[in-house]
Amino acid sequence: MTSSTSWPCAALSSADLSARTTLKVGGWAEWLLEPATPEELVLAWCAALEAGGPVRLLGGGANLIVDDGELPGVVVSTARLRRSFRMGDRTVGDDPFQIDVPPEKTRDQDDGEPRLVGWAGASMPGLVRAAGELGWSGLEGLVGVPGSLGGGVRMNAGGRWGDMWDVVETVRCLLPSGDLEDLARADATPSYRDGGLGERVVVGAVLRLERDSKPAVRERMKQYLTEKRAAQPVTEASCGCIFKNPDPETTGGKTAGVLVEEAGGKGLARGNAMVSELHGNFIVNRGGATAADVLTLIEDVRDRVAEKTGVRLEREVEVWRGGGK
Repeated sequence: MTSSTSWPCAALSSADLSARTTLKVGGWAEWLLEPATPEELVLAWCAALEAGGPVRLLGGGANLIVDDGELPGVVVSTARLRRSFRMGDRTVGDDPFQIDVPPEKTRDQDDGEPRLVGWAGASMPGLVRAAGELGWSGLEGLVGVPGSLGGGVRMNAGGRWGDMWDVVETVRCLLPSGDLEDLARADATPSYRDGGLGERVVVGAVLRLERDSKPAVRERMKQYLTEKRAAQPVTEASCGCIFKNPDPETTGGKTAGVLVEEAGGKGLARGNAMVSELHGNFIVNRGGATAADVLTLIEDVRDRVAEKTGVRLEREVEVWRGGGK
Protein backbone atom coordinates (compact mmCIF):
# COMPACT_ATOMS: atom_id res chain seq x y z
CA MET A 1 0.00 0.00 0.00
CA THR A 2 2.64 2.51 1.11
CA SER A 3 5.84 2.54 3.18
CA SER A 4 6.19 3.36 6.87
CA THR A 5 8.18 6.49 5.94
CA SER A 6 5.21 7.82 3.94
CA TRP A 7 2.73 7.97 6.80
CA PRO A 8 2.38 11.25 8.80
CA CYS A 9 2.76 9.51 12.18
CA ALA A 10 4.15 6.36 13.81
CA ALA A 11 3.18 3.30 11.76
CA LEU A 12 3.45 -0.49 12.04
CA SER A 13 2.93 -3.09 9.35
CA SER A 14 1.38 -6.49 10.12
CA ALA A 15 0.44 -5.26 13.60
CA ASP A 16 -1.23 -7.68 16.00
CA LEU A 17 -4.69 -6.47 17.01
CA SER A 18 -5.76 -9.14 19.49
CA ALA A 19 -3.83 -7.56 22.36
CA ARG A 20 -5.47 -4.22 21.56
CA THR A 21 -9.01 -5.45 22.19
CA THR A 22 -10.69 -6.30 25.48
CA LEU A 23 -11.80 -9.71 24.14
CA LYS A 24 -8.20 -10.61 23.15
CA VAL A 25 -9.05 -12.29 19.84
CA GLY A 26 -8.36 -11.51 16.21
CA GLY A 27 -5.61 -11.23 13.63
CA TRP A 28 -3.40 -8.42 12.42
CA ALA A 29 -3.72 -5.14 10.53
CA GLU A 30 -1.98 -4.61 7.22
CA TRP A 31 -1.08 -1.15 8.56
CA LEU A 32 -1.59 0.36 12.02
CA LEU A 33 -1.17 4.13 12.40
CA GLU A 34 -0.64 5.68 15.84
CA PRO A 35 -1.11 9.47 15.83
CA ALA A 36 -0.07 11.23 19.05
CA THR A 37 -2.04 14.49 18.73
CA PRO A 38 -5.44 15.50 17.32
CA GLU A 39 -3.61 17.17 14.44
CA GLU A 40 -1.79 13.93 13.62
CA LEU A 41 -5.09 12.05 13.83
CA VAL A 42 -6.55 14.26 11.11
CA LEU A 43 -3.45 13.82 8.93
CA ALA A 44 -3.34 10.05 9.50
CA TRP A 45 -7.03 9.56 8.71
CA CYS A 46 -6.84 11.61 5.52
CA ALA A 47 -3.65 9.83 4.42
CA ALA A 48 -5.28 6.43 5.01
CA LEU A 49 -8.30 7.43 2.93
CA GLU A 50 -6.06 8.65 0.13
CA ALA A 51 -4.15 5.35 0.15
CA GLY A 52 -7.33 3.45 -0.73
CA GLY A 53 -8.66 0.29 0.84
CA PRO A 54 -10.60 -0.08 4.09
CA VAL A 55 -9.90 2.40 6.89
CA ARG A 56 -10.97 1.73 10.48
CA LEU A 57 -10.60 3.60 13.76
CA LEU A 58 -9.48 1.66 16.84
CA GLY A 59 -10.07 3.06 20.31
CA GLY A 60 -9.82 1.06 23.50
CA GLY A 61 -10.87 -2.15 21.74
CA ALA A 62 -14.10 -2.65 23.70
CA ASN A 63 -17.37 -3.55 21.96
CA LEU A 64 -15.30 -5.03 19.14
CA ILE A 65 -14.53 -8.43 17.62
CA VAL A 66 -11.65 -8.49 15.14
CA ASP A 67 -11.73 -11.33 12.62
CA ASP A 68 -8.94 -13.89 12.44
CA GLY A 69 -6.21 -13.45 9.82
CA GLU A 70 -5.10 -10.28 8.09
CA LEU A 71 -7.27 -7.18 8.11
CA PRO A 72 -6.46 -5.42 4.82
CA GLY A 73 -6.12 -1.66 4.67
CA VAL A 74 -5.37 0.73 7.52
CA VAL A 75 -6.34 0.81 11.18
CA VAL A 76 -5.86 4.17 12.86
CA SER A 77 -5.37 3.77 16.62
CA THR A 78 -6.15 6.43 19.24
CA ALA A 79 -4.02 4.67 21.88
CA ARG A 80 -1.56 7.59 22.07
CA LEU A 81 -4.34 10.21 22.21
CA ARG A 82 -4.98 9.67 25.92
CA ARG A 83 -4.85 13.22 27.27
CA SER A 84 -7.69 14.53 29.40
CA PHE A 85 -7.84 17.70 31.45
CA ARG A 86 -10.15 20.21 33.05
CA MET A 87 -11.52 22.96 30.82
CA GLY A 88 -9.83 25.66 32.94
CA ASP A 89 -6.40 24.04 32.54
CA ARG A 90 -6.00 24.97 28.89
CA THR A 91 -3.77 27.86 27.85
CA VAL A 92 -3.89 27.87 24.04
CA GLY A 93 -6.38 30.47 22.84
CA ASP A 94 -10.03 29.50 23.06
CA ASP A 95 -9.66 25.98 21.76
CA PRO A 96 -10.73 23.53 24.51
CA PHE A 97 -8.78 20.66 22.92
CA GLN A 98 -5.39 22.38 23.17
CA ILE A 99 -3.32 22.46 26.36
CA ASP A 100 0.19 23.51 27.35
CA VAL A 101 -0.01 23.23 31.14
CA PRO A 102 0.40 19.70 32.55
CA PRO A 103 -2.82 18.74 34.40
CA GLU A 104 -0.96 18.10 37.66
CA LYS A 105 0.04 21.79 37.95
CA THR A 106 -3.59 22.89 38.41
CA ARG A 107 -5.10 19.65 39.63
CA ASP A 108 -5.91 20.90 43.15
CA GLN A 109 -7.55 24.12 42.04
CA ASP A 110 -11.33 24.16 42.38
CA ASP A 111 -12.46 27.07 40.24
CA GLY A 112 -14.17 27.25 36.88
CA GLU A 113 -16.91 25.13 35.35
CA PRO A 114 -17.02 21.38 36.11
CA ARG A 115 -16.06 20.30 32.61
CA LEU A 116 -13.60 17.65 31.50
CA VAL A 117 -11.99 17.68 28.08
CA GLY A 118 -10.67 14.47 26.57
CA TRP A 119 -8.96 13.46 23.39
CA ALA A 120 -10.42 10.43 21.60
CA GLY A 121 -8.06 7.95 23.25
CA ALA A 122 -8.68 9.07 26.83
CA SER A 123 -9.60 5.97 28.82
CA MET A 124 -13.11 5.68 30.19
CA PRO A 125 -11.89 4.35 33.56
CA GLY A 126 -9.45 7.26 33.76
CA LEU A 127 -12.15 9.84 33.12
CA VAL A 128 -14.45 8.27 35.71
CA ARG A 129 -11.61 8.22 38.23
CA ALA A 130 -10.71 11.87 37.52
CA ALA A 131 -14.32 12.96 38.04
CA GLY A 132 -14.39 11.13 41.36
CA GLU A 133 -11.17 12.78 42.52
CA LEU A 134 -12.65 16.20 41.69
CA GLY A 135 -16.03 15.50 43.25
CA TRP A 136 -17.79 16.03 39.91
CA SER A 137 -20.93 13.98 39.28
CA GLY A 138 -22.23 12.56 36.01
CA LEU A 139 -19.83 9.77 35.09
CA GLU A 140 -20.49 7.43 38.03
CA GLY A 141 -22.82 5.25 35.92
CA LEU A 142 -19.94 4.48 33.54
CA VAL A 143 -17.75 2.98 36.26
CA GLY A 144 -16.44 -0.38 35.10
CA VAL A 145 -16.98 0.48 31.42
CA PRO A 146 -13.76 -0.22 29.46
CA GLY A 147 -12.53 1.42 26.29
CA SER A 148 -11.91 5.01 25.31
CA LEU A 149 -13.81 8.27 25.16
CA GLY A 150 -14.07 8.22 21.37
CA GLY A 151 -15.70 4.81 21.33
CA GLY A 152 -17.92 5.67 24.28
CA VAL A 153 -19.23 8.76 22.49
CA ARG A 154 -19.65 6.96 19.19
CA MET A 155 -21.74 4.10 20.63
CA ASN A 156 -23.32 6.10 23.47
CA ALA A 157 -21.91 3.67 26.02
CA GLY A 158 -23.72 3.25 29.30
CA GLY A 159 -26.18 1.21 31.27
CA ARG A 160 -28.84 1.37 33.95
CA TRP A 161 -27.21 4.33 35.73
CA GLY A 162 -26.73 6.59 32.72
CA ASP A 163 -25.31 6.95 29.21
CA MET A 164 -22.33 8.78 27.75
CA TRP A 165 -24.37 11.40 25.95
CA ASP A 166 -26.02 12.43 29.23
CA VAL A 167 -22.87 14.46 29.93
CA VAL A 168 -21.54 15.28 26.45
CA GLU A 169 -21.51 19.04 25.77
CA THR A 170 -19.52 19.17 22.53
CA VAL A 171 -17.85 16.62 20.26
CA ARG A 172 -15.06 17.56 17.91
CA CYS A 173 -15.52 15.44 14.78
CA LEU A 174 -13.51 14.80 11.66
CA LEU A 175 -15.80 14.79 8.64
CA PRO A 176 -15.30 12.54 5.57
CA SER A 177 -14.22 15.69 3.72
CA GLY A 178 -11.27 16.12 6.10
CA ASP A 179 -12.79 19.16 7.78
CA LEU A 180 -13.32 19.49 11.54
CA GLU A 181 -16.73 20.12 13.09
CA ASP A 182 -17.64 20.92 16.69
CA LEU A 183 -21.00 19.23 17.21
CA ALA A 184 -23.03 20.58 20.13
CA ARG A 185 -25.27 18.25 22.15
CA ALA A 186 -28.31 20.26 21.07
CA ASP A 187 -27.52 19.48 17.43
CA ALA A 188 -26.82 15.76 17.94
CA THR A 189 -29.25 12.86 17.77
CA PRO A 190 -27.86 10.08 19.98
CA SER A 191 -30.01 7.05 20.74
CA TYR A 192 -29.70 3.71 22.51
CA ARG A 193 -26.14 2.47 21.92
CA ASP A 194 -25.67 4.84 18.99
CA GLY A 195 -24.16 8.31 19.15
CA GLY A 196 -25.75 9.13 15.81
CA LEU A 197 -22.47 10.36 14.34
CA GLY A 198 -22.64 8.48 11.04
CA GLU A 199 -19.29 8.65 9.25
CA ARG A 200 -17.85 11.28 11.59
CA VAL A 201 -14.67 10.38 13.46
CA VAL A 202 -14.47 11.49 17.10
CA VAL A 203 -11.38 13.61 17.77
CA GLY A 204 -12.33 14.64 21.31
CA ALA A 205 -15.19 15.73 23.53
CA VAL A 206 -16.11 18.19 26.27
CA LEU A 207 -18.06 16.66 29.16
CA ARG A 208 -20.21 18.87 31.37
CA LEU A 209 -20.58 17.48 34.88
CA GLU A 210 -22.08 18.72 38.15
CA ARG A 211 -20.36 19.66 41.38
CA ASP A 212 -20.92 17.34 44.31
CA SER A 213 -18.94 16.20 47.35
CA LYS A 214 -16.06 13.82 46.71
CA PRO A 215 -17.31 11.28 49.29
CA ALA A 216 -20.78 11.21 47.69
CA VAL A 217 -19.44 10.69 44.16
CA ARG A 218 -17.00 8.00 45.30
CA GLU A 219 -19.68 6.21 47.28
CA ARG A 220 -21.96 5.99 44.24
CA MET A 221 -19.05 4.73 42.14
CA LYS A 222 -18.28 2.09 44.73
CA GLN A 223 -21.91 1.01 44.92
CA TYR A 224 -22.37 0.78 41.14
CA LEU A 225 -19.12 -1.12 40.66
CA THR A 226 -19.99 -3.58 43.41
CA GLU A 227 -23.34 -4.29 41.75
CA LYS A 228 -21.71 -4.67 38.32
CA ARG A 229 -19.09 -7.10 39.61
CA ALA A 230 -21.81 -9.22 41.16
CA ALA A 231 -23.73 -9.47 37.88
CA GLN A 232 -21.17 -9.05 35.08
CA PRO A 233 -17.76 -10.63 34.31
CA VAL A 234 -15.95 -7.28 34.53
CA THR A 235 -12.60 -8.89 35.41
CA GLU A 236 -12.63 -11.38 32.52
CA ALA A 237 -11.72 -10.88 28.87
CA SER A 238 -14.91 -9.90 27.05
CA CYS A 239 -16.14 -7.27 24.62
CA GLY A 240 -19.05 -6.14 26.78
CA CYS A 241 -22.66 -6.82 25.89
CA ILE A 242 -23.07 -8.92 22.75
CA PHE A 243 -26.69 -8.06 21.95
CA LYS A 244 -28.82 -4.96 22.18
CA ASN A 245 -31.76 -5.18 24.52
CA PRO A 246 -34.87 -5.77 22.38
CA ASP A 247 -38.04 -3.70 22.50
CA PRO A 248 -39.48 -4.41 25.96
CA GLU A 249 -43.00 -4.45 24.51
CA THR A 250 -42.12 -7.56 22.50
CA THR A 251 -40.43 -9.39 25.39
CA GLY A 252 -42.48 -8.41 28.40
CA GLY A 253 -39.61 -6.23 29.61
CA LYS A 254 -37.02 -8.99 29.45
CA THR A 255 -33.48 -7.95 28.57
CA ALA A 256 -31.21 -9.76 26.12
CA GLY A 257 -29.32 -11.33 29.03
CA VAL A 258 -32.52 -12.71 30.55
CA LEU A 259 -33.65 -14.11 27.21
CA VAL A 260 -30.30 -15.87 26.75
CA GLU A 261 -30.46 -17.30 30.26
CA GLU A 262 -34.03 -18.57 29.82
CA ALA A 263 -33.00 -20.20 26.54
CA GLY A 264 -30.28 -22.15 28.37
CA GLY A 265 -27.45 -20.12 26.87
CA LYS A 266 -25.38 -19.54 29.99
CA GLY A 267 -22.26 -21.69 29.96
CA LEU A 268 -22.64 -22.54 26.26
CA ALA A 269 -19.20 -22.72 24.64
CA ARG A 270 -17.38 -22.93 21.33
CA GLY A 271 -13.70 -23.67 21.72
CA ASN A 272 -12.42 -21.39 24.46
CA ALA A 273 -15.22 -18.85 24.04
CA MET A 274 -18.05 -19.23 26.55
CA VAL A 275 -21.26 -17.44 27.47
CA SER A 276 -20.64 -16.07 30.96
CA GLU A 277 -22.21 -17.92 33.87
CA LEU A 278 -22.74 -14.51 35.51
CA HIS A 279 -24.55 -12.75 32.68
CA GLY A 280 -26.10 -14.22 29.54
CA ASN A 281 -25.24 -11.21 27.38
CA PHE A 282 -21.46 -11.58 27.81
CA ILE A 283 -19.08 -13.94 26.03
CA VAL A 284 -15.73 -14.43 27.74
CA ASN A 285 -12.42 -15.62 26.36
CA ARG A 286 -11.19 -18.40 28.66
CA GLY A 287 -7.76 -18.21 27.03
CA GLY A 288 -6.83 -18.91 23.44
CA ALA A 289 -10.28 -18.36 21.91
CA THR A 290 -10.42 -17.34 18.25
CA ALA A 291 -12.72 -14.85 16.58
CA ALA A 292 -14.30 -17.80 14.77
CA ASP A 293 -15.13 -19.37 18.14
CA VAL A 294 -16.81 -16.18 19.32
CA LEU A 295 -18.72 -15.46 16.12
CA THR A 296 -20.01 -19.03 15.90
CA LEU A 297 -21.09 -18.91 19.53
CA ILE A 298 -22.98 -15.67 18.90
CA GLU A 299 -25.00 -17.35 16.18
CA ASP A 300 -25.60 -20.40 18.38
CA VAL A 301 -27.02 -18.17 21.10
CA ARG A 302 -29.07 -16.10 18.70
CA ASP A 303 -30.60 -19.25 17.21
CA ARG A 304 -31.45 -20.61 20.65
CA VAL A 305 -33.22 -17.44 21.70
CA ALA A 306 -35.10 -17.16 18.42
CA GLU A 307 -36.25 -20.77 18.62
CA LYS A 308 -37.51 -20.38 22.17
CA THR A 309 -38.99 -16.88 22.03
CA GLY A 310 -39.35 -15.87 18.39
CA VAL A 311 -37.11 -12.86 19.09
CA ARG A 312 -34.08 -12.46 16.83
CA LEU A 313 -31.55 -10.58 18.93
CA GLU A 314 -29.68 -7.73 17.26
CA ARG A 315 -25.93 -7.69 17.73
CA GLU A 316 -24.54 -4.71 19.67
CA VAL A 317 -20.86 -5.57 19.37
CA GLU A 318 -19.07 -4.39 16.22
CA VAL A 319 -17.31 -6.96 14.02
CA TRP A 320 -14.36 -6.19 11.77
CA ARG A 321 -14.17 -8.76 9.00
CA GLY A 322 -11.36 -9.32 6.56
CA GLY A 323 -13.48 -7.98 3.71
CA GLY A 324 -13.60 -4.55 5.33
CA LYS A 325 -17.14 -4.75 6.71
